[in-house]
Amino acid sequence: MKNKTPTWGPATLSEFDGVRFLHLDSIWVQGAMRIRKPDQLELEYIQRMCAWMLWRDTAELGQGHAVQLGLGAAALTRFCHGQLRMRTTAVEINPEVIAACRQWFRLPANDARLNVVNEDAARWVADDAHLQTVDVLNVDLYDHDAASPVLDDEAFYASCRGVLADGGLMTVNLFGRSASFARSAARIARAFGSEQVWSLAPTKEGNTVVVAARGVQVPVREVLEQRAAEIESRFKLPARKWLRLVRPLPTTVLQAL
Repeated sequence: MKNKTPTWGPATLSEFDGVRFLHLDSIWVQGAMRIRKPDQLELEYIQRMCAWMLWRDTAELGQGHAVQLGLGAAALTRFCHGQLRMRTTAVEINPEVIAACRQWFRLPANDARLNVVNEDAARWVADDAHLQTVDVLNVDLYDHDAASPVLDDEAFYASCRGVLADGGLMTVNLFGRSASFARSAARIARAFGSEQVWSLAPTKEGNTVVVAARGVQVPVREVLEQRAAEIESRFKLPARKWLRLVRPLPTTVLQAL
């Protein structure tokens, strides 16, 4: 598997208007937490990384195993562990990020349902021990330059599909000045099948979240709307907006397959 070797600087912090931000020794934001509301998903793209919830029966949202590749400021890890009450694993290559999250971003210690591991994400998903053990996979992998995803080839996405159980779902954050949505989305579609890949419209900051599934049947619109309403009621997330923003892969991506 050929991928860029990840590089990083030390984890650093900034605060503005009640929000604490994580950086990797650069101006680029790696994650954020509202200090007085640590359970709130502060960044819009992080909220959209939870769009997988629309594809899953609401009665099963708290079931199964959730994995985050890239810890960031631990927002998704805290959400899956603390609010969804799922068994949760976070895979983070930079030990300073883990230490910063434990000290400054309310990341709890490992317990029976939480395991934060200092490991390379590519090796983790390629490990046969993890085949079909994951129900929800969140992929957000950037170095200090945040120019493009650190892991973004077809072999990596095939390994991501490999760790998903039947009915499992993956969300990927695509962002960066050197990133190409069409190129990355085509790689994901080749690994998952184009009929199992969707995207949300970009945020104003330029983050595009892609949702990919392993053997998921999309319910009728009425069911999706009911799920969105329940997600909004239970978790205060803008799920009805997500539903308006979800779209199949564009023709430019399909033509590249």
